[in-house]
Amino acid sequence: MKQTTLSGERSRKVILSVVLAVICIIYVLQVLTVVVNSFKQNTFVKSETFALPNGESWNGLGNFIKGMTFGNYPFWKSVVYSVVITLSSTFLILLFTSMAAWYIARVNSFFCKLIYFLCVFSMVVPFQMVMYTLSKTADGLHLNTPWSIPVVYLGFGAGLAIFMFVGFVKSIPIEIEESASIDGCGPIRIFFRIVLPMLKPTLISVGILEIMWVWNDYLLPYLVLDINEYRTIPIHIQYLKGSYGTVDLGATMALILLSIIPVIIFYLTCQKHIIKGVAAGAVKG
Repeated sequence: MKQTTLSGERSRKVILSVVLAVICIIYVLQVLTVVVNSFKQNTFVKSETFALPNGESWNGLGNFIKGMTFGNYPFWKSVVYSVVITLSSTFLILLFTSMAAWYIARVNSFFCKLIYFLCVFSMVVPFQMVMYTLSKTADGLHLNTPWSIPVVYLGFGAGLAIFMFVGFVKSIPIEIEESASIDGCGPIRIFFRIVLPMLKPTLISVGILEIMWVWNDYLLPYLVLDINEYRTIPIHIQYLKGSYGTVDLGATMALILLSIIPVIIFYLTCQKHIIKGVAAGAVKG
């Protein structure tokens, strides 16, 4: 009986491993397709999408040069705007949501519970439901520049961040904070000297997730920013169009590859912190 149970458990693990391997291959093939086509001439990207580049279709670095010099909007400006928006948005999200989560977790009131459930509920609200009113509101409040759009990202990124931070804060013994309070520490010193360093695993996890989200986001900057003056990398790629709306797929693939390389390196470097942070935040909820 025990051998039958072990055999069935082993079979389930094998089947699960095969299924996950197939899913992994499907995702990796999409990235490899971008890599392969970024070195092909435009006509061969359309006609021989899944073929490896050869002597006839090989274009070398031509697609990268064309993508970065296409049109009258320099690619380096898009890189600068993407970096500024990503880093400032992530900083605001980490700072303010960690403070809010600490307050929510420690103050047991109806108001705090309401705020917490509203933040969790915001995670399931589709962006398309609010994008038109959001665009008008951002224009009215002058949040339509790379220096002010992080405030908008703070609102959209608060749900997941507060959910993870609250779960971790509840696992921290409150006696530590009470001891610091007895020694004369105020709320601000308790948070920055005691609570914030203990939040490091979740801070790293939330930071990684938010950086990948903001860096790759296309729709929110497209709706809020003045795209004639401010373009992030995804918007810059979308404007790789010639006459009559023709798109140079080779140059598009090249810029897509340049945009995903930093994210892939960043994620592979920090992926272990995501698992640690999620597990730490799941101790209590």
